[in-house]
Amino acid sequence: MKYERSSQLFDEAQKFIPGGVNSPVRAFKSVGGHPIYLKSASGSYLYDEDGNNYIDFINSWGPQILGHAFPAVIDSIKAAADRGTSFGAPTELETSIAELITKMVPEIDQIRMVNSGTEACMSAIRLARGYTGADKIIKFTGCYHGHSDAFLIAAGSGAITFGSPDSLGVTKNTAKDTLIATFNDLASVKTLFERFTGQIASVIIEPVAGNMGCIPPEKGFLEGLRKLCSEQNALLIFDEVMTGFRLSKGGAAELYNVTPDITCFGKIIGGGLPVGAFAAKKEIMQHLAPTGAVYQAGTLSGNPLAMSAGYAILNALDKNPQVYGKLQERGSSLASELSEVFKRKSIGHQINQVGSMLSVHFCENPVRDFESAKKGDNEVFKQFFHHMLHSGIYLPPSAYESWFLCTTLTDEDQAKTVEAAKAFQPVNL
Repeated sequence: MKYERSSQLFDEAQKFIPGGVNSPVRAFKSVGGHPIYLKSASGSYLYDEDGNNYIDFINSWGPQILGHAFPAVIDSIKAAADRGTSFGAPTELETSIAELITKMVPEIDQIRMVNSGTEACMSAIRLARGYTGADKIIKFTGCYHGHSDAFLIAAGSGAITFGSPDSLGVTKNTAKDTLIATFNDLASVKTLFERFTGQIASVIIEPVAGNMGCIPPEKGFLEGLRKLCSEQNALLIFDEVMTGFRLSKGGAAELYNVTPDITCFGKIIGGGLPVGAFAAKKEIMQHLAPTGAVYQAGTLSGNPLAMSAGYAILNALDKNPQVYGKLQERGSSLASELSEVFKRKSIGHQINQVGSMLSVHFCENPVRDFESAKKGDNEVFKQFFHHMLHSGIYLPPSAYESWFLCTTLTDEDQAKTVEAAKAFQPVNL
């Protein structure tokens, strides 16, 4: 494949956009080379500015569960645009999508729309602090909840410590209220609750991690978090920006039968347009302005374009819940076939898969948290990524990102993907 036009566009973009991209992972820094500039997409395929096409395993990082340019979504956006793109005032559609979401996710009564997953998680912890009166939060190493200051914190000398800023611009005073635990390690959470009794407002977690690769919760882990939070009067927040409406109609909460106090949404609920939301029982949500003292606002929150697209895709999923079983079958089949390919080539690997999310880690031992994810051979991943890209397979350009499958992925697409993997042979480094 040739990428002359993409290369030219990237050179031009770097003059006017920091790093040439509007989100860092797009820059291909972790895999080398330059990003591919896309022109259009349809179903399970992407088309770039150089005339190449790719089977897409990113799907806009999750939203396109029914494939790109899903007709009902496109029609809804066009119709909404004809009526006006934004009013800064309430519309009936906002209530319609809120009603639909609360029907699909029975543990919530009310929902507040925002403009991104970052904003949803940021607002959720503010609400948790306002509701409980406590200041500190617990997050998990490797879980990403957006780029709000409170979440850009990494562990210090050990998992059981105060956080330290993981980005310039994040103050130490912000970091001191973020406590770090280890994913799939309930003991690390218990230790924090014992050390900071009465000071913890919430525990926030991706119930299925998607930002250190796809990492599922081990048996009893989410249940243990639920029990601890109830005992300690802290709120359990599920960041379902990725998993919401992707793993089941009710998200990971339904899949694992664990009920959070607050749930954050994004991606799918906007049908591919910028969106976010957070939701809970009425008792908690009534603490938000204008009925309560926890302030949150947004000029474009609930804008008619995103609400129209979101309603169209959620309505389709609500009426066709069988898609989740089919996606689980597809994900399991693809993971099994890829694993068999790597075994035959004696390439050490681990493949984690939950429903339509999966990730490939080039290491020998199970990947269950960020530390084990870091043991993957990133040099092999880089070679694998570029081999697959040149074979017409578009994967996440990072070893720490989940793949996302869509319903339009065909048997032929899967066969082509597996055949491309069969031709991969890492070069000794």
